[in-house]
Amino acid sequence: MNAAAMPGATPQWLLLDAPNGPGAAQRLQEQFVEARRFFLFEGTDLHELRDEGPLLVDLQRSPALASLCHLDSRSWPGLLIVSAAPVEALLTHLRRMLTVTLGLHYKALLSYYNPHTASYFFDGCDPRELSCWMGPISILRWFGGTWADRTMGSEGWQQLANPGLPVSALENEPGLSDRQQSQLQACVLERHVWRWSCSIGHDYWLLWEYLQQGLALGFSEQSALDGWLWLRLQYPDAQPAPELAGGSQHERLEQLRRLWQGNQG
Repeated sequence: MNAAAMPGATPQWLLLDAPNGPGAAQRLQEQFVEARRFFLFEGTDLHELRDEGPLLVDLQRSPALASLCHLDSRSWPGLLIVSAAPVEALLTHLRRMLTVTLGLHYKALLSYYNPHTASYFFDGCDPRELSCWMGPISILRWFGGTWADRTMGSEGWQQLANPGLPVSALENEPGLSDRQQSQLQACVLERHVWRWSCSIGHDYWLLWEYLQQGLALGFSEQSALDGWLWLRLQYPDAQPAPELAGGSQHERLEQLRRLWQGNQG
């Protein structure tokens, strides 16, 4: 993935991440009546949520909106798409990307239209996978980066070009590679740390270090991991115990709490 200014073909579509763009759908309706828009969830298993989901917006009839996507990208979050495919074919592909299979049976929504998710997910694709996932899309652009990038104020324009390798069409409910799943897990964890950092005003990188310590101790459940973070912040100089007795994650966390409290007494 390369950070890019804005060279190349003019985007024809905006896949608007309306769920994470407060007021974007309303502004679209009020200010850009002429712009065709399609509900991405329409006709899928998420049809009942179509009004709250992402929108595919035709930029060819609304050059003013296309300009705003570049000038005020945070108000219009999503993916800018260059594609020569008819809108029906493009929508079919984009909808096929929504539901993925993890492992043998577990299905999940892939919010690839979110700029942060896109920054992790597409970076986990090799050229063949990228050719398959981009399908009829020639170029993808978005403003974003990782959660660490956001912490450092180093987000920027990202651009992907379809490698165009000969691959089969994307399957229904496609499975994710280990690399793709690892990237998405990193996205979840880094977002969690970013939210903690914003909420309590602590350094992102210190919290990230603490989170890694907690995972190494086996605190993988969110409630246990959050409990670990609170405990670690209370005892920043304590040494994490390399081995804790059996039991649930919360029982082991309570054991560590008593140990550290005793050492402070």
